[in-house]
Amino acid sequence: MKLLYLEGASGISGDMTVAALLDLGASREKLDAVLESLHLEGYHCHVSQSQSYSIAGVHFGVHLHEHPQEHGHEHAHDHAHEHEHTHPHAHDHAHVHRNLHDVYEVIDRGTMTDRARALAKKIFRIVAEAESKAHGLPIEEVHFHEVGAIDSIVDIVSTAVLVDDLGITECVVTGLAEGTGFVTCQHGTLPVPVPAVLNIAEAHNIPLRTTDVNGEMVTPTGIAIAAALRTRTKLPSAWRILKTGIGIGTRDFGRPNLLRAMLIEDAETPAAPCAPATPDAPRLWVLETNIDDATGETLGHAMELLFAAGARDVCYIPCFMKKNRPAWMLWCLADEHLIPAMEEILFSHTETIGVRRYPVERSAMQRSATEISLPCGTVRAKRCAWGDTVRVYPEYESVKNLSAATGIDFGTLYNEARAAANPT
Repeated sequence: MKLLYLEGASGISGDMTVAALLDLGASREKLDAVLESLHLEGYHCHVSQSQSYSIAGVHFGVHLHEHPQEHGHEHAHDHAHEHEHTHPHAHDHAHVHRNLHDVYEVIDRGTMTDRARALAKKIFRIVAEAESKAHGLPIEEVHFHEVGAIDSIVDIVSTAVLVDDLGITECVVTGLAEGTGFVTCQHGTLPVPVPAVLNIAEAHNIPLRTTDVNGEMVTPTGIAIAAALRTRTKLPSAWRILKTGIGIGTRDFGRPNLLRAMLIEDAETPAAPCAPATPDAPRLWVLETNIDDATGETLGHAMELLFAAGARDVCYIPCFMKKNRPAWMLWCLADEHLIPAMEEILFSHTETIGVRRYPVERSAMQRSATEISLPCGTVRAKRCAWGDTVRVYPEYESVKNLSAATGIDFGTLYNEARAAANPT
């Protein structure tokens, strides 16, 4: 299985992550199409070849038309190189302060896959929880400043789209290097690490390594991305590097300022194209609760929030409670480190007064992204393998978008894609 390793020796930021993923070979064309569909205005993106202390890589920058100097907590951008330009057209302003619901609305209008959409929401949810704790406010009352600005929406959505395009499902983050001192932002002068970074590091158990750099090396957006992607905390005992992507930052720390994102594989495991899948790592947990006093809208909203916060699966099962009252059992599968976030959603957004939880093991088919070519266009799909058994499932959103573009009904396109991908 291929793993993404985010090295973090120079910290992490949103723009450096996007640049590293582009350098790994993720599709710039797909990214441009998604950013265009968000309908945001007042900015354009720069992608260029750059260097940091003679180490070559890719630089990604978001240029705000009205206030190009403002980039929140993110690393400063240098526009001295030759750039490619993306000019999305939209109906929104660059520096409107948004709450989490507003950000979700922006993400929902983008034409991306369900997986990319869920990942983008998960990253923003992590930031919202950290800001909520930092300012002592309910999460619904948190209004984003730096992270809610156009540049950070672009960084987070871009990361989600590119990770999905590369088919990455496993990610290793062993720790992140951080500086010291103070940073000035719209909240005033804050110590490094800033409160949101500390809160995310604490909530998601991400080690920070203090360096002698005077300045911020880890941004809230960057560590939220690391927390959302991370599925493993340790590297294999021996590993092969398949490809390296380097995202260049432009702040001068007196040393290379870059993020290395490596696609690696376990060198101790013999290569086997159809090897049986192994149980997930880390351990997964099931959270359950019985609910008999909630509307369908409430239950649907709770499910959306759980998925956005990183749940692996959520479902409702009919049941009967005391005195034969009909009810629903909410069943949620999540990684161990997400238990606090899952329980916060359940207690805040349903009427439950108790949640059961227990660890489980799971065997899962190996999954990767692929595409299916049809006479009328291309459909994205998920390829699942277990031993000699291989199945390909067309992605709902991709089929829906092609149906809208061609006028061919959804069922016909879906059946054609299944037949083309799974010939008998």
